[in-house]
Amino acid sequence: MPRLTQAVHDCRLAAMRKLMDKLRVDALVFGTPDFFQYATNFQLDVWPWERPVFVVVPRNGETFAVMNELSTNHMRFATEKGTVWLRDVTYYAEHPRVSNRLPLPAQLPEVVAALLSAKGLGMSRIAVDVQHPILVGAQRHLPELSLRPSLADLRSLRWVKHAEELQTMRELGALTDWVQDRYRENIRPGRLVQELDHAMAALMVEEAAKRFPGEDFDILKCWTLSGPASASPHGDGAACGSRIAAGDTIVNLVLPRLNGLYVENERTWFCGRPSDAQARFYQVAARATDAAVAAAVVGKRVCDMDAAAQAVIEQASCGDYVFHRTGHAVGLMLHEYPEDMAFNPRPLLAGEVYSAEPGLYVYGLGGFRLDDTVVVGEQPEVIIKTPKTLEYATVA
Repeated sequence: MPRLTQAVHDCRLAAMRKLMDKLRVDALVFGTPDFFQYATNFQLDVWPWERPVFVVVPRNGETFAVMNELSTNHMRFATEKGTVWLRDVTYYAEHPRVSNRLPLPAQLPEVVAALLSAKGLGMSRIAVDVQHPILVGAQRHLPELSLRPSLADLRSLRWVKHAEELQTMRELGALTDWVQDRYRENIRPGRLVQELDHAMAALMVEEAAKRFPGEDFDILKCWTLSGPASASPHGDGAACGSRIAAGDTIVNLVLPRLNGLYVENERTWFCGRPSDAQARFYQVAARATDAAVAAAVVGKRVCDMDAAAQAVIEQASCGDYVFHRTGHAVGLMLHEYPEDMAFNPRPLLAGEVYSAEPGLYVYGLGGFRLDDTVVVGEQPEVIIKTPKTLEYATVA
């Protein structure tokens, strides 16, 4: 079952404490959903801008959190299921009440300050992912508390994936390959693009229920761009009523999440035999993806993946059709850290995961993009197995 266990928690906690030593801080405080999940394995059911949350990971001692009462039963479910790495939670109230009064949002700075003080952190140096006004307010009650904005350093915690995370992503990737086969069976002239996507999403949910019963699965998007609209990476904003036409270039995206982890699977299709121009652009895009994947090797630079893809595209005299970098990291967010692939000279590390998705966008003809999710290693591991041959991409 693709569920993250205590082994992942132990690995992450060790990484966090190593970073604390490097930064010379006594604790980390996270207030964003993705970092909250990183530290606790709990996917927030609230937006922190509306209902602030904080999880504190001390250098010594147990992790503790402040959460909105709306999450009370959600946390109980996760605790009973054994998936959450958090036992010490202080809840605050959603609204004033006559009895059983809990702290209110307006009192959060005092609540956070009191908790930090009670845990021996009232005079500490603490690294934070966001300089939240609640934390600044708590600092007024703890004048010797030092908050250090450290987002760039904290991002490094999420570069390398644990073996259990990689296995979850492999299993999710296999599901997306299954969905792409269903797309291939269902693309046809005249079909409403949005109806096709919703039908494929429904099939994916049914298949996921067989493969991952009881797990946390959802779909960010099944998204198809057909015809001229596919020449924009994000479409033309006029999807309602759009239909697939014979001869169309089609780009689709399958973007699911399983137990907090994403993969990307994007392919280009042709509704009918492609023209010579369509076939040429497709083959250039496919070779560029393969070149980026081949560069996902330990010790090469992050930017080498982008450079490898760009070299293929430039050699084919297609540079004018490139409007975005080759890809990005993938993990707890679909666009994970590092986010600056094209300009990042840092050496690649074993276990990082990237999307390799160089694209060509030919106005009036369509887009050509094939996205493989790849694990960095001595030999790169491609999680996505959907074929990239022109024959497979051609749908009668």
